[in-house]
Amino acid sequence: MNDLHDAPGTAHTARTAPTAPAETPPVLAVLHSRLNSSLGGAARAWLDQALDEAAAHPGTDGPVPVWELRMAEAGRRCGPEHAEAARVLLLHAARADAPTLARVYRQGTADERRAVLEALPHLVDGPEALPVVEDALRTNDTRLVAAAVGPYAARHLDAHSWRHAVLKCLFTGVPVDTVADLPRRARADAELARMLVDYAAERTAADRPVPDDLHRVLALTGHPATPTGTDTGTGTDGKES
Repeated sequence: MNDLHDAPGTAHTARTAPTAPAETPPVLAVLHSRLNSSLGGAARAWLDQALDEAAAHPGTDGPVPVWELRMAEAGRRCGPEHAEAARVLLLHAARADAPTLARVYRQGTADERRAVLEALPHLVDGPEALPVVEDALRTNDTRLVAAAVGPYAARHLDAHSWRHAVLKCLFTGVPVDTVADLPRRARADAELARMLVDYAAERTAADRPVPDDLHRVLALTGHPATPTGTDTGTGTDGKES
């Protein structure tokens, strides 16, 4: 079941807070420290209060947890340049699980959706949040696509879906530097190499430039030759033409 809207457990249910707050990963501790150093006094005070509320009341008996309302306020309170970091910290403070993340993503703005994608590797150990990633990869929002190919996708996308995520980056102009763990996953991937060569051939046949990033990824696969316009007889979807 790949569609986020059909993912099981995405309906909101009240949750009971754990007896102890989740330990903050070092990367989020650094993020919090940097954010505090960048915010003014009023914004820092708002963030501290919002994080305390999220930690104390991750669930709710009402329709919307308080911390989710704070997610919506983050841009106004912390400024657009710091809102994403604040939202990631709020999601962690609330110990958001996969169903909660799916709901926040589904109901959120593009900026809130990006924060969910950025928070995934810190909050979900298994593949249960993949519908969120798959939904983002179906969009043409390059900021969402870039966030979707982060560490969570590197750990949990299967080979077929991951290859198409790399192709999506090439289609949309998202730099492949944003693809987490790219060298390891691309290494010796003959099928990815074939897809890249086919895509290069399609671009050449249409008299369109081949992205420089394609050559970079192709080199990582260990493919021995630079792609040319030669038709290999297959399409980028892996099916014979």
